[in-house]
Amino acid sequence: MIIDAHAHIVMTDADYAKMATLTGARNNPPQAAKLPAAEVAEKTARGLLAKMDQVGTDVQFLSPRPYLQMHSLGPAGVPLHWARYCNNLIHQQVEMFPDRLKGVAGLPQFRAESPANCVEELERCVRELGFIGCILNPDPTEGDALPPPGLGDRFWYPLYEKLVELDVPALIHSAGCCHPRESYTLKFINEGSIAVMSLLQSDVFKDFPTLKIVISHGGGAIPYQIGRFRAGAWRRGREFDQELRQLYFDTCLYSREGLELLFQVVGADNCLFGTERPGTGSVHNPHWGHDLDDLKPVIESIDFLTAEDKAKIFEGNARRIYRKAFA
Repeated sequence: MIIDAHAHIVMTDADYAKMATLTGARNNPPQAAKLPAAEVAEKTARGLLAKMDQVGTDVQFLSPRPYLQMHSLGPAGVPLHWARYCNNLIHQQVEMFPDRLKGVAGLPQFRAESPANCVEELERCVRELGFIGCILNPDPTEGDALPPPGLGDRFWYPLYEKLVELDVPALIHSAGCCHPRESYTLKFINEGSIAVMSLLQSDVFKDFPTLKIVISHGGGAIPYQIGRFRAGAWRRGREFDQELRQLYFDTCLYSREGLELLFQVVGADNCLFGTERPGTGSVHNPHWGHDLDDLKPVIESIDFLTAEDKAKIFEGNARRIYRKAFA
């Protein structure tokens, strides 16, 4: 089975229109949470399944589109309403194709407010909607103000406690970006890198030994800059590579070189197949003869990966980490 652990909801024109109304009105008065008609949702989901079938993907884990989460847009009712709408939208499609799609919750994060405000929605999604995890934004100010403390800080503990209680992982993924020096694509990489270092330099995994954290887009810059972090760790009598394996990483990297480096640095045991298809990588690569986000044949062609390694990357690790997905 080929499990794509990093994918996002496909939105229709009606969903974008709702988003525009919500942002324009700032949810004042509160917007109705009416979902698309069943036939519209089914058509959208079938279009996604067709894209999965084109590349041989059996299952996708769907979360909200990160750069559209609006975590910095006030008042707090805006990201709360939008998170609930997107989660319900995901649930609507998952219910239609439960063997092919699994839900990953968006959280109603708002600027630098405590993530305790996300616990209720996370619990609703897992216990009532059957979701298997959540997506977590390290900077809900979206570059518009001083961000909250790094993910290693106790600031995040209310959310970690609930993740452990529910036995679901968090996918670390930045959202939009208001800062003129960063595009949202660059912010994804920067925030992933900061998240890794903040977590590894903290007591989070001592305090929450069963917490499961997946870093999106291959861990940002960390594997590429591994030498600098090894040097710092050795000066302190520590092994950075060993500490790095407390985290998991998806394969949402659109280059063979990047994928090979990721596997060499963190190992096949800590990598989950992820493509974000359809998304940024849905463009034809003339050198490969197929789309950039068609990563299955690329990974299959990497000679130093054994058949066991590839089985873990494509299926086994997702089953092990997202335990509720196939329970």
